Amino acid sequence: MNPLEDHYLNLTRRQFFAKGAAGIGGLALGSLMKQPALAGSPLERGILGAPHFPAKAKRVIYLFQNGGPAQQDLFDYKPELMEQYDKDLPDSIRGKQRITGMTSRQARFPVAPSIFKFNKHENNEDGLWVSELYPHTGAIAKEICVVKSMHTSAINHEPGITFLQTGSELPGRPSFGSWASYGLGSANENLPGFVVMISQGYGNMQTISSRLWGSGFLPSEHQGVNLRGAEDPVLFLSDPNGIERQDRRRMLDFLAKRNQEEALRSNDPDVAARIAQYEMAYRMQMSVPELTDFAEESEDTLAMYGPDVKKAGSYAYNCLMARRLAERGVRFIQLYNRGWDQHGNLPKDIKKQADATDQPQAALIKDLKQRGMLDDTLVIWGGEFGRTTYSQGTLSKTNYGRDHHPRCFSMWFAGGGIKPGISYGQTDDYCYNIIENPVHVHDLHATLLHLMGINHEQLTYRHQGRDFRLTDVHGHIINDILV
Repeated sequence: MNPLEDHYLNLTRRQFFAKGAAGIGGLALGSLMKQPALAGSPLERGILGAPHFPAKAKRVIYLFQNGGPAQQDLFDYKPELMEQYDKDLPDSIRGKQRITGMTSRQARFPVAPSIFKFNKHENNEDGLWVSELYPHTGAIAKEICVVKSMHTSAINHEPGITFLQTGSELPGRPSFGSWASYGLGSANENLPGFVVMISQGYGNMQTISSRLWGSGFLPSEHQGVNLRGAEDPVLFLSDPNGIERQDRRRMLDFLAKRNQEEALRSNDPDVAARIAQYEMAYRMQMSVPELTDFAEESEDTLAMYGPDVKKAGSYAYNCLMARRLAERGVRFIQLYNRGWDQHGNLPKDIKKQADATDQPQAALIKDLKQRGMLDDTLVIWGGEFGRTTYSQGTLSKTNYGRDHHPRCFSMWFAGGGIKPGISYGQTDDYCYNIIENPVHVHDLHATLLHLMGINHEQLTYRHQGRDFRLTDVHGHIINDILV
C-alpha cells in the first residue's frame, strides 16, 4: 500500500476521533472560541505534513479564461502577418495537424492577421508587446511572465479544460486545487482550502461543471467549494427559518456521533470526510458573510477594480473576492471566466471580453503587491488552448473567427517565485507552431507544484492498484521562469 494512503487511512480511523475528549462537538466549540482546535490535524497540515522544500507560493489564484483566448490578438504580436492577409496558410506550416470538424471542410484556410494595434510596454527585458485591448494588463508588464509557448494535446473544450484542471483529458481525476488541498491542507479552519468562483463573459460560453473542481478519487473534503455570485453564496448554508444556531449545533453533534460509530465500524475514510465537511459548513455560516462584505474596502481599492466590482458574480467582483480569500489563508482560489470561444465575430466579442477582464486582473496584481502579498501568491492567467491564425468562416478586413488551436497558446504568471517582467518561448511567423522553449501542460503543473513546495513526483495517491499523480508520468520544471 502507498505509505501516504496508509498513513491517511490510519489517521481517519483512529487519530481523527482521538483529537479531543469532547469529539467533533469539542472541535466545533474550539473553533467558535477562536482556539486552534484543528492545529496539526490532517485538514490543516495535509497528507505531506509539510512541504517537501520551502515554498515560494503559499497560495494560488488561477484566473482561468474558459474558451481559449486568441493569443495573436492579445499577447503574441505578429505584425508581419498583415502582408499575408487572406493568403492561404502554407501547407508547410499547417502540416498534418488535426483540426476540428468546424473547419476541416473549409475550401481554404485564409490568414487572418489581428486587426488590433499592439503597444510596447516596459518590462524587465526588451519590452512586452500587448494588444490595445489590454492597456491595464500591459501596464503591469514588469510584474508578469508571459509564456507564449504553451501547448496541449486536447483540441476540444471539454477535454481541454479537463486537462488543464486535472492533468488528464478523461474526467474523474482530482483537480489541481484538490491535489494542493490534499498535499498541503488548509491555512484557515473557517474557510475551505479550495474555493471556486464563476463569472459570465460575452458571446459563446462553454459549459462549466463541478467535476472540474472535484476531488476525483481523493477524499471528498478536498473538492472545491463553489461561491456563487448571488445573495446566498453557498446554497443551504443559512439556518432554515425556525432553526436557531444552538439547534443546528445539537443536530450536528448527534449526526457526528452516528457518523463516528459508522466510521469505526466500516473504516471508510469518506465518513470522516463527511464529518469534516459538516463542520466546515457550520463554521462557514459565520465566516462567509464577513468575507462577502466589501464595506471595509476603501473607495480607492473599489475604483481600482473597476465599475463592476460591486456586481456579485462579475469578473471584477470575483477578482476582489480572490484577494480577500487569499489574505484569509485560502490555499487555492479558482476563477472561471466564460466567453472566449470566438469562432465568429471575434473582433466584437473579444473586445467585450477584454473590457470586462483587463482592469480587474491588473488591479488584482497591484492590490496584492501593495499589500505585500504578491511575493508569496502565485497568480495564473490562461485558457485551455489557443486559436488558429487562419479564419474560420468568412474573412473581411473588420471581421473574422478563429478555430481551436492546441499547438501554441499564451499564458501569464505573476508572483509566488515567478521571474517578473519576462517573456518565455516563441512561435513562428504565423503564430502557429512553437519554435523555442515549448511548455506542455504537464510541465506547467510540475512547475506550479514546485513553487508550492511540492515535488510533483512524490505527491501520489493509490487508486485501483496504481499510484496516481497530477502530472501522471510526465512533467519537467521550467526553471528558466523561476526566481
